[in-house]
Amino acid sequence: MPLLSKVVLGSEIVLAYLATRIRMGHEDLPELVSISRSTAGAPQARLQPGSPEACMVAARLANAVNRTLEFLPTDARCLAQALVLSRLLSARGISSKLVIGAHSKPLFAAHAWIEHEGQPILPQHEFRESRLVEL
Repeated sequence: MPLLSKVVLGSEIVLAYLATRIRMGHEDLPELVSISRSTAGAPQARLQPGSPEACMVAARLANAVNRTLEFLPTDARCLAQALVLSRLLSARGISSKLVIGAHSKPLFAAHAWIEHEGQPILPQHEFRESRLVEL
């Protein structure tokens, strides 16, 4: 990917993160997901759901979100990453589902990830069998 494209994508990720973090303190989760998908603007290009191209773009965006937010001094835990990725995917016409899982043993823990056509594009870790919510 050319350097200019990386800078543009990195800027898009940071702006999406900032918008997401501002709203996280004021909106409930279903509203956050709805806002992240609706404020993404008109899709740049509609990709066939589940197509190899859509899956490749989704995986590359997930990697870019993860790498960009890890690099910055931010609180970019799984929910923020998932909301940012959902926004970027929506802007590209790629469908996604935000999934939250939790377990209580040995200690309570929860995790959020994004799936495209039933396939995780952000890591599920050990939460695959403990799905609670899909948005």
